[in-house]
Amino acid sequence: MLQSLHVKNLALIDETEVEFKPGLNILSGETGAGKSIIIGSISLALGEKAPKELLRDNDASALVELVFVVEDEFTRRALSELSVEAEDDVVVLSRKITAGRAVARINGEAVSVAKLKAVAALLIDIHGQHEHQSLMSKKKQLEILDSFAKHELGDRKERLSVCYREYRKLSEEWEQANMDISERKKELSFLEYEVREIREADLKPGEDELLEETYRRFANGRKIIDAASAAAALTGGDGENASELVGRALREISGVTQYDSRLSQLEQQLTDIDSLLSDFHHEITSYLDTEDFDEETYYETERRLDLINHLKSKYGNTVEEILSYCEEKEKRIAVLNDYDEYLNQLLTSLKKKKAELEELCSQVSDIRRTQAKLLTKAIREALSDLNFLDVKFTMDFQKTEDYTASGTDDACFMISTNPGEPLKPLAAVASGGELSRIALAVKTVMAESDRIATLIFDEIDSGISGRTAQMVSEKMHLLAGSHQIICITHLPQIAAMADAHFLIEKSVEHDATVSRIHLLNEEESVNELARMLGGAQITDTVLMNAREMKTMAHMK
Repeated sequence: MLQSLHVKNLALIDETEVEFKPGLNILSGETGAGKSIIIGSISLALGEKAPKELLRDNDASALVELVFVVEDEFTRRALSELSVEAEDDVVVLSRKITAGRAVARINGEAVSVAKLKAVAALLIDIHGQHEHQSLMSKKKQLEILDSFAKHELGDRKERLSVCYREYRKLSEEWEQANMDISERKKELSFLEYEVREIREADLKPGEDELLEETYRRFANGRKIIDAASAAAALTGGDGENASELVGRALREISGVTQYDSRLSQLEQQLTDIDSLLSDFHHEITSYLDTEDFDEETYYETERRLDLINHLKSKYGNTVEEILSYCEEKEKRIAVLNDYDEYLNQLLTSLKKKKAELEELCSQVSDIRRTQAKLLTKAIREALSDLNFLDVKFTMDFQKTEDYTASGTDDACFMISTNPGEPLKPLAAVASGGELSRIALAVKTVMAESDRIATLIFDEIDSGISGRTAQMVSEKMHLLAGSHQIICITHLPQIAAMADAHFLIEKSVEHDATVSRIHLLNEEESVNELARMLGGAQITDTVLMNAREMKTMAHMK
C-alpha cells in the first residue's frame, strides 16, 4: 500500500507530506483547492510527463516521493524480476524535477522512466476521467478481457504475436517473390556481376588495416628516415653527441669517487645512461640499415587500398561486411538459379505458418469467449449493486477481416440499461454518470483478479447523485476491504465511508497562494461532510444530517 506522499515546490504546494491509511482514504475540499494537484503529483512520481510550468519556483527543483509498503509475496517476486528489492518491506519511488530535466529514482537509485513505470504498474493504479473515456474503445475492452483471462491464456497471446510477425514476414516475401522471368534474369545478372567483382578482389579479413598502416609508413618514409638519422647522429657516431658527452662526464666523475663515497651512486647512474645510449644508438642504426623505401611496394599498396575503398563504397564499411554481403548475394543467386524449388519451399512454409497462426487464434478466441461470459456476469452483478436495476451486459464477438497480432477477435461490450431496450455497444449508450459507474464496476471485478494493492479514483462520482451515489459509496467501501483506496470526491455519501478523511484547503501565506492537506479527526470530518451537504450555509440540521450519515456509514 501507499504509505506516504511527499511533495515539494509543485504548483500551489510549497511542501507537504501525507501519510495514507489502509482502507478508504477520502480527499475532499472546495473547487480549486488543489485536489487535482495531489493526484497529478502522484502521476508525476509514477513517470508521467513533467511540464516545467508546474514548478512553483523556477529557481528551485520540485520533488515528489512515494513510499510503498510491500507485503505481498507475488508482488515482491515481480519487483525482484525488475531488479527492485523491497528493503524492510519498503519501496521508494521519487521524481526530482528542474526547469530542464526530471530524474527518476527507485530506492535512491537513478532509473529510466520506462523502468519507473514498470515498477509503478505493480504497486498502484490510477483511474481517472481518461480511463472512463478509454473504456469506450474496443481495443481497451479486449485488453480488459485479456487481463481477466490472463491465467487461462498463459503464454498463448505472446506466442500468437510472434507467430503473426513470422507469418507477415513470409507473406511479404511471397508477395515479392512472384516476379516474371525477365526481372529474374536481370536481377541474376546484376548479382553475378557484384559477386564476381568481390571474389576477384580476393579479400582477406583485416587486410585493409594492415595496408593502411603500411601505406602511412611509406607515405611518410622520408620524414621517418630524416628523424631516425638525426636521432642516430645526436646519440652516437663521429663528432660531439650525447654518447660522447656522457662518456666524458663519466670519466670526470670516476676520477674523484675515491675521495667521496657519495659520488659512487652518481657514477653508477651515468654508467647506466651511457649503456642505454649505446644500446639505443645500436638499435636506431640497425633500423636505418634495414629500412628502405621501395617505390614499387608503395604503389602496389596504394593500388590495393584504392580497390578495397572502391568496394567499401559499394558493399560495406569493412572487408568483413563486404564478404558478408557477398555471401548473402551468393545465397540469393542460388535461389534464383532454382527459383521453382524456392517458391515451393516458401509456399510450404507460408501454409504451415498460417495453419499454426490459425490454431493459436482459435485457441485464444475460444478462451476469450468462455472467459467473457464469466467477466460480463461479474460486471453485470457489480452494476446491479450500483443501481443499474434491469441492466443487461454481454460481450459481442465478430471476426476481423485479416489476422492481427492479437488474433482474429473483434469484440466489444454490449449493454442495455433499461427494460425493453436492445443491447447496443457500450460507446453508443453510456452517459457520463453511467460510464463512471460502469468503470467502477469493471475496476471492482478486475481488482479481484489482480494484485495491485493501491487504487486511486479521480472523478469517479461524475454525473451521479442520490440513491446512486449511496450505492457507489457502498461499492467503494466493499472494494476498500481488500485494497487501499484513495478517492477524490465531491459527494458526501462517498466521503462518509472514509476510513481516513483528508481535507485540501487553499490559503494565502506571505502574499502567496498555497494548498495544504491534513487528516481530519471525527468531528472535523463531520463538519466537512456538512459543508459538502449544505454548501455555504451550514445549519444545525445539516450538521445533524452529516453526523447521522457518518454514523450509518460506520455501521456498514
